[in-house]
Amino acid sequence: MTATVYARFRETALRRGEAGFFNVLPETAGIYGIAAGEISYRAMLDRVEHWRSALASQGYGEGHRVGLLLQNRPVFIELWFALNALGVSVVPINPDLRMSELEYIIAHSEMNAAFVLAERRDEVETAARQAGRPIPVVTDQDDIPAPFGGARPATAGDGASECALLYTSGTTGQPKGCVLTNTYFLHSGNWYRDVGGLIDLKPEGERMITPLPLFHMNAMAVSLMAMLSVGGSLTMLDRFHPRTWWASVRDSRATCLHYLGVMPSMLMSAPASEQDKVHTVRFGFGAGVDKLLHAPFEQRFGFPLLEAWAMTETGSGGVIAANVEPRKIGTSCFGRPAPEVDVRIVDDSGHEAPVGTPGELLVRRAGADPRYGFFREYLKNPEATAEAWDGGWLHTGDIVSRDADGDLHFVDRKKNVIRRSGENIAAVEVESVLNRHPAIRQAAVAATPDQVRGDEVAAVIIAEAGAGRALAEEVVRWSLEQMAYYKAPGWICFVDSLPLTATEKIQRGGLKDLVAKLMSDGAFFDLRDLKKRQV
Repeated sequence: MTATVYARFRETALRRGEAGFFNVLPETAGIYGIAAGEISYRAMLDRVEHWRSALASQGYGEGHRVGLLLQNRPVFIELWFALNALGVSVVPINPDLRMSELEYIIAHSEMNAAFVLAERRDEVETAARQAGRPIPVVTDQDDIPAPFGGARPATAGDGASECALLYTSGTTGQPKGCVLTNTYFLHSGNWYRDVGGLIDLKPEGERMITPLPLFHMNAMAVSLMAMLSVGGSLTMLDRFHPRTWWASVRDSRATCLHYLGVMPSMLMSAPASEQDKVHTVRFGFGAGVDKLLHAPFEQRFGFPLLEAWAMTETGSGGVIAANVEPRKIGTSCFGRPAPEVDVRIVDDSGHEAPVGTPGELLVRRAGADPRYGFFREYLKNPEATAEAWDGGWLHTGDIVSRDADGDLHFVDRKKNVIRRSGENIAAVEVESVLNRHPAIRQAAVAATPDQVRGDEVAAVIIAEAGAGRALAEEVVRWSLEQMAYYKAPGWICFVDSLPLTATEKIQRGGLKDLVAKLMSDGAFFDLRDLKKRQV
């Protein structure tokens, strides 16, 4: 039985040979400036072995971590598998992160090198230097440098070995580093391969398309590992392009696809076409589809959108999916737990919530190992790990309800996590950045509903002087230089005071009410058009 991601890839590659593994469509190739076409398992194995030999010769080995800022390019996968073969963990880096965020991740992860896009090399080098960890930062065209901190012996590793370190925004300020093992990834592929029902993956013939990023567990642990585990082919786009989506689906010959809630909404807004059902997709797998659009989408495009629930911390060890009928379309239902997953829904006092009453979702693996398939720990944060697993259950922070049939329905996220287009944004993190602006005395951030993005970031600010649209625009533009574009405020309102607790902390419930009132009063400046990815 294979114990590492590399071992599974090699095993599948030797079996599948010239069959397609990774498909680059012409549109994606043009955007990235790489070759279009399908890369066979054999060709990918040759690339991986080339990298493995070169990395080993420079002393990469067990205990090292290597950052990857490479978008959805084939080289991300090549390097990941090659490093995994040596016992090295990878740290996927969101390309939208800016200077202060890069500094934090480089220092906190203690990475030993980074492979990045050519246009980001200088910035990442600067961030590393400012973080006090001057690691080598190279592109995939450069010679492989020796790892910062010196060589270490390579090892094949096992299921318990660290495979990747993924950073996720929780309800506290700085992102937490989720330590993910080889077992985490292998089980994710196994789950998708074996779950059945409407998720009926066939061996050696499936073709999946996803626009989701490899620095998230969805694409890295679910899509990629699923295709690897059934010997299928994966088409990865650079991102979701509504106008060309269906052409990409058809060109890729996809049999299944992954989505986030914003995608069906955008696709349904396009005029109906005779081509709407001209595809080979049997199912879509994702989360967050607008419940009012769920049934109309399936009727129009001719395949089911299978809603599921998971998070970076649970992996597929705690996944819940609506993969069997009845799916209760249009109710935000994401299915019921399989026998392998234990679930509790609790109120604020920790007591079981009655049927139909919303409460926080707690999950664990059934059986002897309640953490099987889940993350191992938050790096350097045993307190947060213990808090997440309080009482032997993973506290998800998601509010759900259970109906009389035992099906779960998504309700909301706990107070101060903003969920924008699939990204979790910690309000505290955004506030800490905004409060560094010289014109801001204090800022508070909360979610406000957005028809397209789910949530948008609303900032309520006490300014030193000059409160008005000009300052609001300046704050947003400044924010875009400090943090990922999606974290910047889309709405700004200036106020004289904020709702605070007795200990001078922001009163989250009061803030939510204040944002709703100010929004209804038309007091916010709408700055959403300024929120664009930074080149």
